[in-house]
Amino acid sequence: MSETHLTPKTHERLVAELEDLKTRGRIEIAQQIEAARALGDLSENGDYHAAKDAQGKMEARIRQLDAMLTGAVIVDASSSRSSVVSTGTTVGIRYDGDEDIEQFFVGSIEERREDIAVISPGSPLGQALLGRAVGECVEFDAPNGRLKVSIVSVE
Repeated sequence: MSETHLTPKTHERLVAELEDLKTRGRIEIAQQIEAARALGDLSENGDYHAAKDAQGKMEARIRQLDAMLTGAVIVDASSSRSSVVSTGTTVGIRYDGDEDIEQFFVGSIEERREDIAVISPGSPLGQALLGRAVGECVEFDAPNGRLKVSIVSVE
């Protein structure tokens, strides 16, 4: 099982989500299934099948969260202010031949935010960036070929 790096805030949010799904979520789904059963013939009961489908999706999310939180490593990038890319930092990069600077948060997809894209530390770009500092250029293999990026900021 691989470890997942999470910020303290995201870890807390995921623990709360897991607890909610295991308690309130399971109770609500059970009530929906029971109400649908009361409607009669289960073979043609769309409410019953929808509730069972929702139950399956919820149980899959519970298993995903359990596995993720079991192997979670809490990282606090704010305690180590440096110009080196690590999990939990936001990095600004410029692709070779491009003037635009793109910002990425290095971490789990669970860290996603509306205003910034997330890259996994295990992705080719993430692996190339980890441990590197502002001003360095790195190359990595992308699906379209080898790409080169310059690190312009680390927060």
